[in-house]
Parts: sequence; structure tokens; C-alpha cells
Amino acid sequence: MRIKASFSDRSLTVFVYICLVLIAFVTFYPFWNAAVVSFNKGMDTALGGVTFWPRAFTLDNYEIVFQDKRIINGFYISVMRTVIGTIASILFTAIFAYGMTKKELIGRKFYMIACIITLYFSGGIIPTFLVIRGLGLMDNFLVFIIPGLISVWNMIIFRTFFAGLPQGLEESAQIDGCGYWATFFRIVLPLSGPVIATLALFTAVSHWNDWFFPSLYITNEKLVPIQTMLQQILNSNIMSEQFSQLDSASQSRLSSMKSITSKSLSMATMMVATIPIIIVYPFVQKYFVKGVLVGSLKE
Repeated sequence: MRIKASFSDRSLTVFVYICLVLIAFVTFYPFWNAAVVSFNKGMDTALGGVTFWPRAFTLDNYEIVFQDKRIINGFYISVMRTVIGTIASILFTAIFAYGMTKKELIGRKFYMIACIITLYFSGGIIPTFLVIRGLGLMDNFLVFIIPGLISVWNMIIFRTFFAGLPQGLEESAQIDGCGYWATFFRIVLPLSGPVIATLALFTAVSHWNDWFFPSLYITNEKLVPIQTMLQQILNSNIMSEQFSQLDSASQSRLSSMKSITSKSLSMATMMVATIPIIIVYPFVQKYFVKGVLVGSLKE
């Protein structure tokens, strides 16, 4: 028998939906407005009133962006950093977490306490800078990879997930002659799809969106990722430098259009830097519900 909802229940439901719609709008609109401005002529945007749809549609902003060799190189560096950094971080963190599940590990409690301390205290920017410089990682692509190989927070989540797997699986593998490495790669890792997908996405987003770290340790223009370059564009409005990257024919044609401004160019660069990582979300969304609840499982 279906129970009819009361007026107060229906009112509460309507209120909740209205709040969710407003939150969704407030969250999505800045991104949509940036996309609209990137497809609108800069001089027309400067007049104001461009909000929900391009008033004077153009692709000139993107033409400059994709002809700027620095942005293309920055995009390549960001992709390589995200792919290599994510794979390496997930692999090394998972191996570390698997080792921490073994009660026979000597000093296991000490290692765990030492890891947890790093969640509350860090060395600070200056000591970290001195360590990076001492290791010879300045202006080195490995500076994007090595410092982030181990994530303590991700290790704890991996450790909780591994501890929840049936003990009989590992015992059966050991009976068949598998050691720790074989058991990890053949049994444990293949069963960890949801948690790997979830943590890989979070790690990839962290790598892709990071602009501050390269700004400290990278001075070579060929190693600057696109997010750091975007931050420089937004702060210094280097539109004239982007024009200088074009050939003479493109400069003459685009200058005659007079449709480019620093704001429209910045928005186009922002879209190029943002859309690739957004595209990844739908492919791992099905793992979210199962993956993000891993930390709630008891050990």
C-alpha cells in the first residue's frame, strides 16, 4: 500500500530540489560564461551584456591559442605529467599500502605514525625548495613525478581496501606458489578497480590543475605546464607575446579583424586547459559510489 506524502514532506522535497538547482547553477555558470566569452569577439565582449550565448561568434581566440607554440608545448607537458605522474603515484602508493597491511612487517606501527604525522605537518616551502634543489630536480621533468610518488591519504584508503579483501584469496595464492609480488599484481591489484579508478582520477586532477609547484621549480619555458602558463597569462596579459608567436600572414589577418582582447584570449586558453580533464569524469563516474566509500569500511 502506497502511503501518500504529507504537505510538509512535499514542501521539503520541493525546497531541497530548488536548493540543488541553485547550487548547480552557481557552480556551472562561471564555466559556461567563460566558454561563451571565449567564442565571442573580444571587442564585442568589452561592451558587456554577453552572458548566456555568444553575441558575435568567432573562433579567432582559439586560432591564436592553437598557433601559440608555448601553449601547445605546455599542453603536452601537462598531459605527460598527468599520465606518468598518476600511474607512478597509484602504483607506488598501492605497493606501499599493501606492505602496510602485513602484520609481520617489522616497524609497521612506527611507519604508520610517521606517515600520519606528515598529514598534519609539512616541511614548508623553503625546506622543500632546498631539498628539491639538492636532489638536482630544478628544471627537470622528474620534479613533477618524484615528489608525488607516495600519497599518505591515498595509502590509507588503499590499505583499508586491501585489508577488507578476503584473506583466503592470498592464502590460496601462496599455496599455488605466489610470493608477495605475484599475489599483489595477480590477485590484489585486479580486484582493486573501483578504488584505483577513484584515486587515479583525484590524482590526475591534482596533477593537471597544479600551477604553483611548477612556478617554484621550473624556469625553463619548455617545461612549463599549461596551467602555470594560464596563470601567467591571467596575471600579466601577455597577449602581445602570443601574437608574436604567429606567422606574419596570421598576424596581419587577425590584427585587421580587431576582435581579440586579453580577456577573450584568456578565456580561450582556460577552456583548452580545463576541458580535457573534464572529459575524463564520465568514464570513471560509475566507480565513484563504490570507490569513495572505501574509507568507511572497518579494518
